[in-house]
Amino acid sequence: MKRWLGKAETALGNHSDRLNAINIFPVADGDTGTNLYLTVRAAYRALQDASPADAVDVGAVLARAGQAAMEQAKGNSGTLFSVFLCAAAEPLAGHARLTSSLLAAALNRAQIRAWSALSDPVPGTMLSVMEAAGRAAAAVDAGQNGNDSNHALGLVLDAAVEAALEAVVRTEGQLDALQAAHVVDAGGVGMLLILDCLRSAVLGEELRSELLDGLHGYDLQDPHIHTDMPDDDGVEVMCTISLSPLDAATLRLRLDELGDSVIMSQVGPSADAEGLYRWRVHVHVPAPAPALAVIRSLGDPADVSVSELALPRDPSGEVSAEGR
Repeated sequence: MKRWLGKAETALGNHSDRLNAINIFPVADGDTGTNLYLTVRAAYRALQDASPADAVDVGAVLARAGQAAMEQAKGNSGTLFSVFLCAAAEPLAGHARLTSSLLAAALNRAQIRAWSALSDPVPGTMLSVMEAAGRAAAAVDAGQNGNDSNHALGLVLDAAVEAALEAVVRTEGQLDALQAAHVVDAGGVGMLLILDCLRSAVLGEELRSELLDGLHGYDLQDPHIHTDMPDDDGVEVMCTISLSPLDAATLRLRLDELGDSVIMSQVGPSADAEGLYRWRVHVHVPAPAPALAVIRSLGDPADVSVSELALPRDPSGEVSAEGR
């Protein structure tokens, strides 16, 4: 698991510029690659000082990484990957070894949780890629009749990555904005890279660089497509807050009324002494004040961040370092 997240950090760092270049949904802010990279980096770094007791529990290792990712998640893509990681850890808890059945269960749990974290999930995004990988893994595992060999695990990993690639290609036709720009979804490509890193880490094989060949908008000579899109007004607000389930439902409803891209996911599995759960909150709104007022009316938020959706761009069309 450490090797997986380390490979994913490196791969996303290498590909962040191209992922940023095709990032036009849900807003054309050109930061999906950067957001995924920073979120995965947080997950990987959390494992550098993992305790010996956790080292033999796959679920505990991923839960630790997932919580760190959730606390430091960046943007829509980073938040959804954090949800994916936390959920994937749950079926693996108490197990010292990954098997095809455990992986299939983890991918299925993760994609369901990611879909449910968004108030208004849509196909054609990294959600579709997660779902395709989970379904393919489950189908192959069902045909293994409980075989827990490394060979069976390899078959499931191969199927998950192939299905993820097919889902990435389909994204272009699933969203009008992507079809008009003739590109695939940036978050979907990032998720494909992450899954291929998992396959590489588990099987001890090289990353399949050919997976990205021919993806529309992804060639090095292709322009930063998002720079030709109109600037998106508004801001992205993120925070962590402790709420009861009822207050969390209320907050989601009120944020849905104020903006879009609402993502709420529980951080950690259990409530505190007062029966409150910690939640990671993400929303795009025209202005931050109303959203922050709603959030603060229900609790005391921590790690509050407000970012402009329209990022500064330099004359060459590249996203500026300050914008990232």
